[in-house]
Amino acid sequence: MSKNTLISFSEEAYQEALDWLFVQMPNYQIEGQKAYKPGLENITKLCDFFGNPQEKLKAIHIGGTNGKGSTSNMLASVLQEQGYIVGLYNSPHLIDFTERIKINGNNCKKEFVFDFIQKLRNIPEEILPSFFEFTTIMAFEYFYQKKVDFAIIEVGLGGRLDSTNIIKPLVSAITNVDLDHQNILGETLEEIATEKAGIVKTNIPIISGDERDLVKNIIQQKAIENKSEFIDATEISTDLETDLKGNYQKKNIRVVLALVEELRKQKIEISEKSLEVGLKNVQKNTKFIGRWFQFSENPLIICDTAHNQAGLELVFAQLNEIDKFKHIVLGFVNDKKIDEVLKILPERARYYFVKPAINRGRNPKEYEDLLISAKIDYEIFESVNVGFSAAKARCLDSEMIFIGGSNFVVGEFLEKNLSEPQ
Repeated sequence: MSKNTLISFSEEAYQEALDWLFVQMPNYQIEGQKAYKPGLENITKLCDFFGNPQEKLKAIHIGGTNGKGSTSNMLASVLQEQGYIVGLYNSPHLIDFTERIKINGNNCKKEFVFDFIQKLRNIPEEILPSFFEFTTIMAFEYFYQKKVDFAIIEVGLGGRLDSTNIIKPLVSAITNVDLDHQNILGETLEEIATEKAGIVKTNIPIISGDERDLVKNIIQQKAIENKSEFIDATEISTDLETDLKGNYQKKNIRVVLALVEELRKQKIEISEKSLEVGLKNVQKNTKFIGRWFQFSENPLIICDTAHNQAGLELVFAQLNEIDKFKHIVLGFVNDKKIDEVLKILPERARYYFVKPAINRGRNPKEYEDLLISAKIDYEIFESVNVGFSAAKARCLDSEMIFIGGSNFVVGEFLEKNLSEPQ
């Protein structure tokens, strides 16, 4: 792509620009650890180049191992019900790149993405941003141009060295801490909690949603060091409900309530009605899908993007509560400890193991010896949708299908099947 070439927007040009972006820039979601660029030096230079739009936003920062996507979408829905213009930055996307950057539930305009990618031609070569660094500055600039009232920013990976940690938010939250990305964040809960707590900033309130004293103490100590108020969301009791149906959402609701209360302290108007209605209309308001998402009723088909051990334990426990024989389509990425996952699989099920269609996608044949040892009823398929088709062909009306194990498995399934009549 020449620096002097001017290209007009079209669907074809947009797709070519997006393809170029994925190829040119290291992308952790696709390539894994080798694409991860920790530290804030690069994103600082990038934001400086674009005029530091993040400094002009009223931001809310949400991190954690699990639940940060659900929590940020619930809060966005509540603020939308109050009448605010709300920017929402989540990752990764399931179907379309523009899902990462939303305003009041509407994906970022493709024209903006296209134009912003063209600006890469003028970035000094010494910056060389990662994929996530570039999408982060893209979100900041989009929210600034659209004059959002609030920008809810989800941490990408970890916290302390994450690109989003360049912001100075009104309030921050850490939903919980569990073992995930140990090759980057550390092997122990203490190490990972310390990385997550890196989003705590001087004199900015921090909300903790984790129930374990070990994690609470690490976050609270970081708050003390930064003279920041520490708020324990687990002390909140509520009967409020959300349309996001996973049992685990009860814990996320408490974090949302703590966030709302802190924003109210900062003279931001949020009525009880907006809170209640917002929680019950998350999918409608933000178009959030992927977490305990009911794709169809007959047969019952549910998908969930839980992908680490703690998240899968919660999802599989909820599956066990459903009194139906299950056809379970699962796929994983390369760093997944398959032997640990196999210990918690739901019973009364037939399994369809698939390979996600990305570089990091793990071929089930590589861990077939573990499947044999586990003595489960399984088959291996070359792709997500071939596996799903086999499950659907065998599923009786009295049975159900579950699709999960990875964001990419759910994304592949939804990309093909949301657009096709069932």
